[in-house]
Amino acid sequence: MFTIASAKLINIAAVAFTGTALLFGCGSGAAHAGKPVAQVSISRQRMQVLVDSRPAFAWKVSTGRKGYGTPKGLYRPTRLEEMWHSRKYDNAPMPHAVFFHDGYAVHATNYVRRLGQPASHGCVRLHPDAAADFYQLVETFGPANTSIVITE
Repeated sequence: MFTIASAKLINIAAVAFTGTALLFGCGSGAAHAGKPVAQVSISRQRMQVLVDSRPAFAWKVSTGRKGYGTPKGLYRPTRLEEMWHSRKYDNAPMPHAVFFHDGYAVHATNYVRRLGQPASHGCVRLHPDAAADFYQLVETFGPANTSIVITE
């Protein structure tokens, strides 16, 4: 537990430092600093987040189960909702939702036992702690500076 908490604190501190450099224009690469990329692998059911091409986070996800595909491609977040409820699927809660394409989002789930296997209606589901971290990362660096890449 201590190792996980320490690693999370280090990752958040590194992200915050990069964000501060971006905000204040410090360092030689400030114009290119702070470009988070979330790489979602449908076949591996994993999401890795890079900040300035450096690994910052890696999490299990659940993507679309049979009959409900997760759209593949390169996206930018279109909106953030700290708490959202699906209008399409019985008002299902979607905490820390980062919408990226139509109604699809990266968001938290309470079905953490299903992480690592397809289980959603097409969204990318994360553990609640991971979703909160990702939401905060996108909020800090801005949707225009964040990419979400979804591959098979």
